[in-house]
Amino acid sequence: MKRRQFIQYAGAGLVAGAVPIAAQAQSGGLTVQYLGHMCFLFTGGGRRILVNPFRSAGCTAGYRAPKVAADLVMISSQILDEGAIDVVPGNPKLLVESGAYDINGFKAQGIAMDHDRVGGKRFGRNIAWRWSQGGLNVVHLGGAAAPITLEQKILIGSPDVVFLPVGGGAKAYDPQEAKQALQVLNAKIIVPMYYRTAAAKEQCDIGGLDAFLSVMSGTPLRKGGSSISLTKANLPKEGSVIQVMTYA
Repeated sequence: MKRRQFIQYAGAGLVAGAVPIAAQAQSGGLTVQYLGHMCFLFTGGGRRILVNPFRSAGCTAGYRAPKVAADLVMISSQILDEGAIDVVPGNPKLLVESGAYDINGFKAQGIAMDHDRVGGKRFGRNIAWRWSQGGLNVVHLGGAAAPITLEQKILIGSPDVVFLPVGGGAKAYDPQEAKQALQVLNAKIIVPMYYRTAAAKEQCDIGGLDAFLSVMSGTPLRKGGSSISLTKANLPKEGSVIQVMTYA
């Protein structure tokens, strides 16, 4: 019953219309930890936000379950190798549906997108998440697979950093589709995710990172570890930078 209560609690904070994310920006920077596949832990502004914890199965079978403490968990899809709240310890608040949320002054926007290329008929809806933390506007696209519509672009806004699926397969952008999405979003820092790594098992149908980097040839590239620190000051002054994170 507890998990269901979390969902109801989050829904109770739902407010109508788009959230003015820029108005809630906080200084101090943001630390991002990569936990595999589409899962990241965001620490900054006095909050720990976990996005897309997974159960170790399918494309995530070789990753450790992300059993990390968080104040808030956002889920893009309830497919278990993409979004599984039962692996998270403690009693975090949980967001799983699209809409505008205000939780004790923290505002987030969930944007519904198709999780396949057939209008959501195969894998349903994916929720992209937008929020501000540590002075940065963050967008995590989850397993987006369809082109970004004008309405979705308005809700997404102008991200400082975007977490972008690039591995293709049936449930998310392939490299060319990811590039097209970036042309709409115009993010300053691009963090690719949802691609095959050494941790993925053979039954995983997604491609590796190199194909995306090839499509994005000419875009500056940074390579880091499993954790990075970001501030407004270290955003690129012009254009975009691809930030590759590694799983540890």
